[in-house]
Amino acid sequence: MSTHPFNLAVRFLLELAILFSVGYWAWKTQQGWLRYVLMAGLPLVAAAAWGIFRVPADHGHGLVEVPGILRLVLELLLFSAAGWCLKSAGQPGWATIFILISVIHYAVSYDRILLLLKN
Repeated sequence: MSTHPFNLAVRFLLELAILFSVGYWAWKTQQGWLRYVLMAGLPLVAAAAWGIFRVPADHGHGLVEVPGILRLVLELLLFSAAGWCLKSAGQPGWATIFILISVIHYAVSYDRILLLLKN
């Protein structure tokens, strides 16, 4: 089910939401020049981590091949950070919706989770 086009679209939107969330947090919680640096830098760091560390059996190759469990931990950290950022920036409702959709996505993508745990 993880390769179904609808599920892949949801995953892509969740990935974009991670980038938005960390940038939004920086904008709402920081002041001065640090606001701008973090607003641009945090999404770039998150996107780089997402794209660089990959499992060969999971949708292509990245610059650094990592074990599946490490990839799952990275994803858990990024999704958790995005939820925390939304809540911390004064958007607890959006944080809850984001986390719920993420959990449902991972439940539907159980085949991918099993693949990552095997690699």
